[in-house]
Amino acid sequence: MSSFDDRENAFESRYAHDAEMQFKAEARRNKLLGLWAADLMGKTGDDAKAYAVEVVKSDFEEAGDEDVYRKVSGDLGDKADEVTIRTKMIQLMAEAKAQLLVEVKKDS
Repeated sequence: MSSFDDRENAFESRYAHDAEMQFKAEARRNKLLGLWAADLMGKTGDDAKAYAVEVVKSDFEEAGDEDVYRKVSGDLGDKADEVTIRTKMIQLMAEAKAQLLVEVKKDS
């Protein structure tokens, strides 16, 4: 194999890894967002976990975060405004990525 082929394979592997990590971070963020929203709605235990799964599933409707935002916003009603929800989504993405980094380091 040539040096060019090696670099190409490395780039493709890195791209696949980065895409997988982004997918996992978004799914984790959506789960955390679902648990946060469930708490605001007074859901606990299995009900909260089931709602978090609904939020994760809502992300498969379309590309981007709008489907998740619409799901949570619609379910919360007047319990949280747009700025609060979107800010929470940003905060929880950072938290999700941090959690994944800790898990990856533990597995290494």
